[in-house]
Amino acid sequence: MLLKKNIPISYVFGRIKVEMAFLTAYSIAVYVSHTYYNFPGVSIPLAVLGILGTIISLLLAFRSNQAYDRWWEARTLWGAIVNDSRSFARQVIAFIDKTYDGEDKRVMKERIIKRQIAWSYSLSRFLRGQNAHRDLTKYISDEEATQMLDVEHVPLALIERQADDLRLLLHMGWINEYQQVSMDEMLTRFSNSMGACERIKNTVFPVTYSFYIHLLVMLFVMLLPFALIESFGIFQIPLVVAISSSFFLIEKMAIHLQDPFENKPTDTPTTAISQTIERNLNQLLCVESANEPTKPIATITETAVFYVL
Repeated sequence: MLLKKNIPISYVFGRIKVEMAFLTAYSIAVYVSHTYYNFPGVSIPLAVLGILGTIISLLLAFRSNQAYDRWWEARTLWGAIVNDSRSFARQVIAFIDKTYDGEDKRVMKERIIKRQIAWSYSLSRFLRGQNAHRDLTKYISDEEATQMLDVEHVPLALIERQADDLRLLLHMGWINEYQQVSMDEMLTRFSNSMGACERIKNTVFPVTYSFYIHLLVMLFVMLLPFALIESFGIFQIPLVVAISSSFFLIEKMAIHLQDPFENKPTDTPTTAISQTIERNLNQLLCVESANEPTKPIATITETAVFYVL
């Protein structure tokens, strides 16, 4: 994730430095051959390249839109994960009554919410091909983390652990059936968001489409010096580099955006989003602890009188 508002020029042109070096050498070779070695050259009207450039521009625009749609869908999914995580933590805190067995219930709430934080981090690393087991012990018990060592799909296993705890809460009578169904629906939403992210990750952008566009771009930049040398002479060298660089930059931008989970600066900032989830859920836990009552708010008689009034 780029934290600076202004992207460094070195980063932008560093993506196409090989292409720029090749174009510079190629343009110089065309100019030298045409000027000093009586190379007749090939006269190509600018209108021909204008038509070819328009076709390439349309293809690049379509590809850029498709790549951005993939990136934006990934960002939307992680935005939903943030909202659902907050709602799930709120349900855990609100549904589990803390009047009786307060300490045991507090431990259970913290265990479920901390596991949700672990799930967001593990999903982020899993999508990026990193070690999803890393730092699990910060949020779940050592015993549970050890049981996860042989698990390949860590986020899915964590969701199943959450479902086990919901069944345990229902069995112990700490939540009712309606509350259990509502919380289980949130787990289903997490599973659906995870599956959608995996779909984006595993759906390969058509290779032939990318190859054809790159081939047309290379054809355009190879013909460009022959169309500019008659009118601009030696100045065709910087013109060729500048015009061609714009095409290559758009092509590279589309390539980077089409894979939003590749751990690149242009990726969906899943780590930063997971940190936001951690801060928000820890804040809910802190508020819950601060509001922990020292004695029952009202006796049964007082409550009955309240409803009568």
